[in-house]
Amino acid sequence: MNKQKILIVDDDENIAELISLYLTKECFDTKMVYNGEDALRAFDTYQPNLILLDLMLPGIDGYQVCREVRAKSSTPIIMLSAKGEVFDKVLGLELGADDYIMKPFDSKELVARIRAVLRRYQPAKPEAAAAQSASRERIKCVEYDDLEINLTNYSVVCDGHPVEMPPKELELLYFLASSPNQVFTREQLLDQIWGYEYIGDTRTVDVHIKRLREKIKEHPSWRLSTVWGIGYKFETR
Repeated sequence: MNKQKILIVDDDENIAELISLYLTKECFDTKMVYNGEDALRAFDTYQPNLILLDLMLPGIDGYQVCREVRAKSSTPIIMLSAKGEVFDKVLGLELGADDYIMKPFDSKELVARIRAVLRRYQPAKPEAAAAQSASRERIKCVEYDDLEINLTNYSVVCDGHPVEMPPKELELLYFLASSPNQVFTREQLLDQIWGYEYIGDTRTVDVHIKRLREKIKEHPSWRLSTVWGIGYKFETR
C-alpha cells in the first residue's frame, strides 16, 4: 500500500523535523521545505496528498503559497500559525485552506486533523469509475437541472462542466442540496460539516457559501439562498 504523502512547509527546521517524526511514525511519507518558493516547486515534483503550511515564511508567505496551489489544484491544505501571530482565519479559508491549527499543537490532534481532512478528500480512481456507474444506488449523489454533486468521488458538474472545489465546499454544497428548501443555521452547518470538535466561528460558513456562489451561479430552478437572521438553504423552485 502506498503511503500518503505530506508536504511540510515551515521555516523552523526543528518544528518541521518534529512534525515529520510524528507523521512518519503514523506511516505517512513526508517531505520538508523551509520557504514558499521551495514549497511551490516541491508541490509540483512531490505531488503530496496534503500540505501542512506555515504562514510566516521567508519570501513568499503561506497565504500566497495557498493562493497559487489553489489556482491549479484542490489538494487539501492545513495552515499552521503560532499563537500571537496575526492570523486571519477567514482570509485563509477564503484562499482555500481546508483547516488550520495553532502552534504549539498536540501531536495526536495534528494527526487526527490530517486524517480527517484526507478522509474527506479521496479523488476517484479511474478503474473505479465503471464499478461506480454499475452500482449507482450506492453512490452519494444528488442531481438537479444542470447540477450534479457526487460525494462518492468528490466531483461537481455544473452546466456540463466539472467544477473544482476543496472538500469542505463540496461537502457543504452536498449537505444543503440533499435537503432542498430546508433551512440550516450556521451552527448546525458547522457541526455537520466541520464536526463538533472544530474550533471556529460562524464566519467560516459564510466564507464557504460565498465561494460556492462564485463557482455555482444561480440557476432558474435552484439557488443557494440566505435566510436572514437564521442561516442558509438550497432553494428549489
